[in-house]
Order: sequence, then structure tokens, then C-alpha cells
Amino acid sequence: MKQLNHLGQYQETKSCILTIGTFDGVHLGHQKILESLVREAKQKDLFANVLTFFPHPRMILQQDQSIKLIDTMEEKKEALHALGIDHLIIHPFSERFSRLSALEFTRNILIDQLHASKVIVGYDHRFGRNREATAEDLKGLGSTYNFEVSTIAPQEVSSIAVSSTKIRAALTAGNIETANKYLNRPYQIRGKVVEGDRIGRTISFPTANIKVESTYKLLPAKGVYLVTILYEGEKIYGVMNYGIRPTLKATEPSLEVHLFNFNNDFYGQTLVISLLLKIRDEQKFDSLSALKDQIEKDKAFCLKHIEQNF
Repeated sequence: MKQLNHLGQYQETKSCILTIGTFDGVHLGHQKILESLVREAKQKDLFANVLTFFPHPRMILQQDQSIKLIDTMEEKKEALHALGIDHLIIHPFSERFSRLSALEFTRNILIDQLHASKVIVGYDHRFGRNREATAEDLKGLGSTYNFEVSTIAPQEVSSIAVSSTKIRAALTAGNIETANKYLNRPYQIRGKVVEGDRIGRTISFPTANIKVESTYKLLPAKGVYLVTILYEGEKIYGVMNYGIRPTLKATEPSLEVHLFNFNNDFYGQTLVISLLLKIRDEQKFDSLSALKDQIEKDKAFCLKHIEQNF
């Protein structure tokens, strides 16, 4: 997959099948669109291309810097690469770009720049200045400019239409299993292992303290989670605590992982943590001894769950 950082870098002349969107989470609904795109592009010997935007449009149009996204751009790239996309075009979103009319966007970008012979979008796709145009409008423009438009209905899980908004809500509530079902993969957090206070070692539960480097990455509800990491090709299970550690009278949220039967020093390395299950909410204990007893129970619960389900 070739990554391009703005539309001007795209110099191909062969036609493409294209999809457009922010693709936050690259969830089941997105996957259905992308798999259809790749399959048809291969059949017709066309490029399978994705046009996405960064920063997220809400960060620019609504000045909403508080928005948290399911995937970092790096995670999004990995997911799209795995699906077989040929070109990922990450165009900088700006107020000027947002002022393009639907007609200008279609003529100048879809046709003149990207040579789209087909555009695949979700049923609720909107585009152009003030999101003025719908998927039906795009079909009309397709008739004018001789390209095909296909719309994909929402993908459903247990009769619920999957969306990035619903996944963010599930993560915020700590419903990791629901989020993972909608994503069709475990939700991941990546960050660098940094020096901590080493209190975990004093109670025989050493932890890797994780600094999440992306400021816009959505973190789940505070609590304790069953997780895995992949280290040198080996899947290693553990527990992750995300919260303010009230037993230790901390005030700033922190994220730390204790891995089962594994003692390697990870300082300075970047770990990718896959969340599988929320075990419990964060609690305040009367002593470190009581905290240690609870961690023992958490570990026993996790090991039993792993034995029964994985």
C-alpha cells in the first residue's frame, strides 16, 4: 500500500475504484465497503484507493479539540493495509478544503485528480460545502461525469447497525466485548514503556507503565482489563489498570500492565496492548496488602477465563 500525504502527490493515470471517509476504527461497516472495493478493483485491474482526512473534520469545522478517536493514524494505516488497499491518500482537512462544493469536489478531485471510475460509499455519506450533498446526489453527479456510485447499507451485529459513534460509546462505558465485536478485532492501545514508581514490584506484581503518545486516542472507562500483547511472535496475557490508582493516592490517570509469567524489561519500547475484557471498576483499598489480594483474585479470574475461552 502506498501512502500519500495530500492529493497533489497522487500522479497515477490508471482509473481507480475509490471510497471516501474518516474511517474511524475501520469497523465492520467500513470493512464491508473496503472488501467490496478491493475485490472489484482486482477483477477490473483498477486501483483500490481510499481518500481520508486528517485532522478529523470536527477538529477544524467545530474547533472540537476534545474529540477522541478509536484509532490513531498509524493504527488506521495498518488496518487498511491488511485489507489490500493500493493507495491511501491522507489529505489535510482545512476550512478552505471544506468550502469546496459537491460539484467542485466531484469534478476537480474525483475525476480530474483521482480518475475514479467507481465510488463506493456508505448509505449515509455526505460531502461538499456544509455537507450539502448526499449519496443520491453523488449518483446524479456520477451520471453526469460517467462514473458509477455504489452505496453500502449499514452492517449489523445482533440487529444493531455498527457505527464509530456506537463503538466510542461502548469503549467509554467499558463494554470492551461489544466494541471488539463491532470492530471485528480487539481494541488496541499503543504506547511507550516509561519509568514508574515501582510500587508493583514491592507487592510481587511488576508493571509496565505505558505513556500513550497520541493526544486524540480514545481510552476506555477506568478499570481493570484482561489484555494481551504480542512480543517476538508470542501472545502474552496480562491485566491492565487504567485509572488514578486511588489506593496510592495518585491524582493523574495512568495506564499500567502486569504480564503473567513474563519478566522482560520493556523500558523504552513501544507495546501494542489488545483489550479483551473488562474485569472490574477501579477500586480504593485500605492497604497495599488488600490491593495485592485483589490483584491475585484478578489474575486467577483471568487465567480461568483464558482457559475456558481462548
